[in-house]
Amino acid sequence: MIATVLESDARERLNRIGLVNPQLSTRVEQILVRMAQTGQIRGRVSEQQLIGLLDQADGQQSASAPKKGAIVFQRRKDLDDDDWDI
Repeated sequence: MIATVLESDARERLNRIGLVNPQLSTRVEQILVRMAQTGQIRGRVSEQQLIGLLDQADGQQSASAPKKGAIVFQRRKDLDDDDWDI
C-alpha cells in the first residue's frame, strides 16, 4: 500500500531512512497508511511532503524521549578546600 501512496523518490528516501532509523520509518509508514485509509491523502505523496511527515514524526519522538548520546555534566558543589590559599 505504501508503494501506491508514495512517489518513487519519496519511496526511495523512506527506504534509505529505514536503513538508518527503522523505528522512524515504521512510524511514518503507519502515519501514511492511516492517512490513506481516512482519505486525507489526495494523489501521491511527494518527497517534500514526506520530509514534512518525517519532521513531524521525529519531533514527536524527540518530545517523548530524551536524546540518545546527550552528555550531562554534573559538577560537584563542594566547598573550596584548596590548600593553596595562603
